[in-house]
Amino acid sequence: MDRWEIDTWLGSLTRVAASTRSVYRRDLRAASAWLDDQGRDGPAAVTRRDLRGYLARLDRDGYARRTIARKASVLRRYFHWAQRSGRIEHDPSAALSAPRGNATLPRVLSADELDGLVEGGPRSEDRAEIELRDRAVVELLYGSGLRVSELCGLRRDDLSGPTGTISVWGKGDKQRRVPISEPAAQALAAWITDGRPALVTESTPDDRVFLNRRGRPLSPRDVRRLIDRRSPTPTHPHALRHTFATHLLDGGADLRAVQELLGHADLATTQIYTRVSRERLREVHRSTHPRA
Repeated sequence: MDRWEIDTWLGSLTRVAASTRSVYRRDLRAASAWLDDQGRDGPAAVTRRDLRGYLARLDRDGYARRTIARKASVLRRYFHWAQRSGRIEHDPSAALSAPRGNATLPRVLSADELDGLVEGGPRSEDRAEIELRDRAVVELLYGSGLRVSELCGLRRDDLSGPTGTISVWGKGDKQRRVPISEPAAQALAAWITDGRPALVTESTPDDRVFLNRRGRPLSPRDVRRLIDRRSPTPTHPHALRHTFATHLLDGGADLRAVQELLGHADLATTQIYTRVSRERLREVHRSTHPRA
């Protein structure tokens, strides 16, 4: 009998990408194996002290702080599910802390890089429908700050609702409503009307918004490839989300509003973008002021 019910938990995460689910499985199997070695025969026997001991062991073993933080997040999510589903009475992961990842500032794209991504380069080999899709993807990633997994998971029902907004399923299966820019709305409408039908096959899921060249749901790997193809410089798709947040703060947006738009559970996660904005202002001052 599987006392930890890892596959049952993973099966409850209906809005999680397959690649993320694979990471969750690996992290939780490693944690449960260590806890088994400590004599804990299932989640109900685990204490907060046990979990802190596990994280301390990872630290002693030389794991990166960011990796430990991710593993702690997986534990919190698993034990929250176990309590919510009645498998345990108390959640031992409540308020479980872990070292935060290295505070490297996110990279913000320049105006030239953004223009290159939106307009793209010479792509004579691409069909018109691929260009319509790629443009809609870029406009949504930058115009609404979506995570790549959120964009790939978009379903047609998510596009219904108030004009100029879409529904997004983020981390923790949390849904939020986000605005989309006019260029993004136009690009999305062009893709849905003129591009998507050309990629549909007999096996295409009817509800998925974005498709790859084979008519299957667009994957994060597909997005990475299309960004690589369009970008004039090496760029990660997540840089568009970083740029979205930084540009909002540069323009005077309230930090909590940006938190809501990004779908961050913790305001501290959003605050790193205030540092990015300050660094950008300092650089502007240094490069333009005669007495800097």
